[in-house]
Amino acid sequence: MTTPVNPAPVEDSGDRMRRTVACAEQAPRFESAAPMQLHIDDPGELIAALPAMVGFVPERSLVVTVLRAAPEHVDIPIIDAVVRFDLEQGHRGRCGLAAVFAEQVGRICHGENASEVLAVIIDDRLRAPARQRSDARRVPRTGSHGALIATFARRLVDDHGVILGGAWAVRAIDKDERWWSLPDAERLGTLPDPATSMVTVAHVLDGRPIHRARSELTAMVAADDALRSQVAAQLGDAVTAARERYAGAVRRGDPDGYHRRMLEHVLWQIANTEFGTRLTARELAELAAALRDRVVRDALFALAVGDHAASAERLWAELVRVLSDSDRADAAALLGYSAYVRGDGPLAGIAFHAALEADPSHQMAILLETALHAGMRPDQLRRLARSGLETAADLGIELC
Repeated sequence: MTTPVNPAPVEDSGDRMRRTVACAEQAPRFESAAPMQLHIDDPGELIAALPAMVGFVPERSLVVTVLRAAPEHVDIPIIDAVVRFDLEQGHRGRCGLAAVFAEQVGRICHGENASEVLAVIIDDRLRAPARQRSDARRVPRTGSHGALIATFARRLVDDHGVILGGAWAVRAIDKDERWWSLPDAERLGTLPDPATSMVTVAHVLDGRPIHRARSELTAMVAADDALRSQVAAQLGDAVTAARERYAGAVRRGDPDGYHRRMLEHVLWQIANTEFGTRLTARELAELAAALRDRVVRDALFALAVGDHAASAERLWAELVRVLSDSDRADAAALLGYSAYVRGDGPLAGIAFHAALEADPSHQMAILLETALHAGMRPDQLRRLARSGLETAADLGIELC
């Protein structure tokens, strides 16, 4: 079977154990003018492409690819979504996890009108099938993972009418690593080099990063305690100065003038970062004060679809690392949205998780994370960016 990999992001929800039962990370859905052809009758090729599809090399994970019929060729399925689940969840048994995984995948399949999925377990603790004698059948050693897949498949079809078309296991996604079928351990093979996968090459050429581990993504939002303390020491003065400027603008009957100047200040600092300027603690505190203005913050969502999206995203990530509480949540929501609309589901989920950990009541982060869990496509989220463009235009600023 030859399947076009026609991705666009799906959900990535980070490790949200406090808010959801399972970690479901939807990787990018893959959109391209000429869809790549991936032969899924060769499981090794599919498995080798997973790091590119997920955005990082998955470990101790269940990765599910959602298939739907191609518009022009109903007999050729498209990999429409990729969802990663964390297997490191000791608070409930495998059957309980399988039910939760099936529920989340079922919801995505319903939204995408999909009726078939493929599953891959990556876990270094697995033992590959082995022969007892040269003429003996291979003895599968799937253990609890086999039970998880069996329950997952049964719940998918019983509760959602979705078929598990294939399931494989591998200890790690590396060149020459052995893979095997979970339903039939007689079917096995070795992985090609993931670095030379056609999907990997296409992602690299498109400028999409493939991280070596999920920890590289979580490091992007990890607190910088030293700089956070420095920024906190400057934040009170920055907020007081912003309030005084706003009060002055209101007295002059020109509150929009205040919003415009604050937005221009943020845009100026984003431009500075494009040239490699390292912002001081005071400057970062001033940006935090600017983001407390809802008009400014709403306008900045427009940058996610503009020419300066990458620079803005780097600044949001910096602010997430050095701010606390609702200020950190504001920056993380901007970071997550920017990642979401460009198809980086895993980073989006990690950012939304950081936002809600800092401020569990942050409405924008709640809405965006909900959309991510539901598998909403990035183009459906662009309305938020268009609203930001209109907000900026009302202030006399044209964002691009």
